[in-house]
Amino acid sequence: MRRAPAPWQRVPAPVVDVVLAAVAAVDVWLNMWDHTRVGVALAALGCSALVFRRRFPLGVFVLTLPIALMQDVAVAVLVSLFTLAERSRDRRLLAVCVALSAVAGSTPWPLADVGRTMTLVIFVYSLATAAAPVLFGQLLQAQRDLARRLAEIEEAREHERALHAQAVLARERAQLAREMHDVVAHQVGLIAVRAGALQVAARDADAEEAARTIRSLSVTTLDELRTMVTLLRASGGRATELTPQPTLADLRKLVESSGTHAKLSGELPPAVGTPAQRAVYRTVQEALTNVRKHAPGATARVELWQDGDDVGVTVVNTAPTRPSLPLPGSRHGLVGLRERADILHGTLEAGPTAEGGYRVRLRIPLGAD
Repeated sequence: MRRAPAPWQRVPAPVVDVVLAAVAAVDVWLNMWDHTRVGVALAALGCSALVFRRRFPLGVFVLTLPIALMQDVAVAVLVSLFTLAERSRDRRLLAVCVALSAVAGSTPWPLADVGRTMTLVIFVYSLATAAAPVLFGQLLQAQRDLARRLAEIEEAREHERALHAQAVLARERAQLAREMHDVVAHQVGLIAVRAGALQVAARDADAEEAARTIRSLSVTTLDELRTMVTLLRASGGRATELTPQPTLADLRKLVESSGTHAKLSGELPPAVGTPAQRAVYRTVQEALTNVRKHAPGATARVELWQDGDDVGVTVVNTAPTRPSLPLPGSRHGLVGLRERADILHGTLEAGPTAEGGYRVRLRIPLGAD
């Protein structure tokens, strides 16, 4: 989020330039000791040139330089030096301009015989005075460069976070594709087996042909399903074997081996579908992993529940009893869980509790598949 501009930054640039030119003119009128026509003309030209300081900073400095001959500290020269330093990256040019300003400021005008010691003192004083706006202008330039660089870095980090989130979703969808294969392949496989048995036992030619067609379509469906799953999983990361996926029967073992003081309570009806069981398992797995990483010493409670036509699980942990290590926590695991819940037409809620702990709650329809 960008900061609001300062009040002086809201003033239009032309207005600022006109005001600076007026201030420089007043300064020259009050402090100039050479009121000849030539001196007044040079001073007027230098002060008027400040209006164009943003477009021609070096030219404006050259036009304001004669004013340094006519007074000790000239606002017009300091403003032109600041503008040049703010917009130029040539350090040698800036050094030359500072030296020229110091020479002009220490040269007696009209020309007169002044002691060398006094001239040297005035030169050092003029040099320090001219260096101040240059240093300030360079500092402002560096600040703008740093702000621009920080904005670029923040934009790159936002892009990286977006890519990471997309990668997490891709892996989660690949996981869902694998689970879909396990469920659908099992059921279609049963259809193929039953169709084969019906084909052998059929006495009617039409029934035998129908059984043969069903079995052939089942086999073709399995082949196409495996091809589709392979394509889906190709964008989700490194390929893995289609190993059996966990269900509610594995939940108690997960809780006991989680490495935290967790207690499992409640149960779900047998009618819960396999995708819903895996969603519950993955939710408990991610929640207990977060407890172990970010809440050392905390205890957790895993509760399975049924509410009308919805089932779900709630994982609540207490506040940590020991300082946690600064482990990375991008919340992308929760992104994947929400994606899984949305696919099953459910919801996932996650957030801190009033006691300093954390709660994760998954709700999905009983008939989700």
